[in-house]
Amino acid sequence: MEISSVGVIGAGQMGNGIAHVFALAGYNVTLNDISEEALEKALATIRKNMDRQVSRETISAEDQENALARLKPTTDIAEVGGSDLIVESATENEAIKHKIFEGLAPHLGPNTLLTSNTSSISITRLAANTDRPERFMGFHFMNPVPLMQLVELIRGIATDQETYETLRGVVEKLGKTHASSEDYPAFIVNRILIPMINEAVYALYEGVGSVQSIDTSLKLGANHPMGPLELADFIGLDTCLAIMNVLHDGLADTKYRPCPLLTKYVEAGWLGRKTKRGFYDYRGEKPVPTR
Repeated sequence: MEISSVGVIGAGQMGNGIAHVFALAGYNVTLNDISEEALEKALATIRKNMDRQVSRETISAEDQENALARLKPTTDIAEVGGSDLIVESATENEAIKHKIFEGLAPHLGPNTLLTSNTSSISITRLAANTDRPERFMGFHFMNPVPLMQLVELIRGIATDQETYETLRGVVEKLGKTHASSEDYPAFIVNRILIPMINEAVYALYEGVGSVQSIDTSLKLGANHPMGPLELADFIGLDTCLAIMNVLHDGLADTKYRPCPLLTKYVEAGWLGRKTKRGFYDYRGEKPVPTR
């Protein structure tokens, strides 16, 4: 199946990055969000990130101009329905995702492919509540999308081979690399990454080390580019907690129990960089550990 138009639902951190890479790759992109403010912020972020690419000479000014011309923002979800491919990238909440796909249903073209950028939720379950489970897949980008090379492709139990092959071709056209995952909680990357972060929070909770000592240990002792607590703040502590809950509920294993301290930070609204406080306080000139 030939894909030329793409609808992206959700203009947040992941959605604007997904719209960015599709527009640069030559696709006509409709970016949807319920908030006009979110759309304006997303377009400003996309322009700023493309400016950075132009300054580094990874794209030309003409590439940027053409990509921005292919990008259309809208608050009307009906305008997304006619796209060849739709990428849902709303918040990591299953009920919200089901509601989005239900709202899309009357507007879909007969051959439109549906995908979700979910980082942990069952693709089979999301697909089962649509009219096209055979043309539904997990299409999981990594953050930040313009920089990260991996896309996880997750087939639900009903996904057909043509859908998989089409999306594999899309990943190649984006200049990225795919990894195929079975449809089990959190797939591959987050099945391994988020429990590591959760264990780092337990080490902090139990007093094994401070925020700074834990992050320094993993950066210098395991050659990680970011410490696990710094990375948690970058991802969003609410997202980390949501994924741990999916793992705990889906696999029924106590090793995936979310750390109470992670829950406490989320309850406080200290979600990391996006709220200016998490395991670090970002309100000053440089980040300061909060514990």
